[in-house]
Amino acid sequence: MSTVIGVLRKRFLAPSLASVGFAERGFPVTPTDATARLEAVPQAVVCGFEWAIEGAPLWEMERRLALIEPEQRGFAYEGATMGYTILDVMPGGGRDRTRELLEGPARPHIFLTYIGIGFAMARLPRPLWKNVLPELTGVAYHPTMSWLAVDGYGFDRAYFDTRRWVDEQAEPVPYPWAGRPEYFARAFDQGLGRALWFINGGDPAAVAAAVERFAEPRRADLWSGVGLASTFAGGADRAGLARLRRSAGEYYPELALGVVFAVKGRTYSGHVPAHTHLAAGVLTDLSVQELRAVSDRTEAADGDDTGELPLYELWRERIRSEFRPVARRAAS
Repeated sequence: MSTVIGVLRKRFLAPSLASVGFAERGFPVTPTDATARLEAVPQAVVCGFEWAIEGAPLWEMERRLALIEPEQRGFAYEGATMGYTILDVMPGGGRDRTRELLEGPARPHIFLTYIGIGFAMARLPRPLWKNVLPELTGVAYHPTMSWLAVDGYGFDRAYFDTRRWVDEQAEPVPYPWAGRPEYFARAFDQGLGRALWFINGGDPAAVAAAVERFAEPRRADLWSGVGLASTFAGGADRAGLARLRRSAGEYYPELALGVVFAVKGRTYSGHVPAHTHLAAGVLTDLSVQELRAVSDRTEAADGDDTGELPLYELWRERIRSEFRPVARRAAS
């Protein structure tokens, strides 16, 4: 049940559905049925955020989110996590809303909830970032996959401040996430790559051109984000996906890496939409089941995280290596 304070928080903090739409953001997107499905993603995030920022209790949040169609439900959990994170870390918060959400009903959507934490980071002063990631008990892939919070931060900045982060190609100030400030910009770019898919309405040619405008050292991480978004969120038909695969060129292993992570997230949530099956086959020649097997056998989600690279990036590298022979055959 909403309180007066909760309603005021919603009024001043929650964006409107129109404000996250492609036209309102000024994105060069021609409206189609496919782009409407893409626009539904940020709208679902807004719904989850509105309910959470009002202070709805966990019991009520779970039942509201269950009303969202399965394809979009994980995105609504992103928004809910964003709202709870802001409430928890603001002065006077003093609650464990986010932890209870992630250890409870949001567990199947754990990958997306990390992204929701990143959305909250984009709206919080950096000194508060040290408090955004809760200590979770019994939750798989924690804290290894918490780098998706930085990915979410990158997505948010590109989506809502496109001129600076996409047009001007600004680079983020490093932050010692998980004690590794040197990896922060890479995880940020992975989220920025996901945003490019939305900003360009899932148009493969426009997305590829957008990636190409960035400096070469940034393109690999951008392409992995494109692969994840195109597979998880959809937006392109078979011909468009085939064109996207050709456009990736030497970055094909990165594109395929994103596909694998998207499949992992979808299968872990228990709902795999038709567009994910389509993208899996066109972009990698493998089925969803085969790509999940790739994810499982390369998994680096536990163990000592004090090596040269985060366990998160070690997992990514193992997946890339699975697709490098395919890239070499295509180039020969």
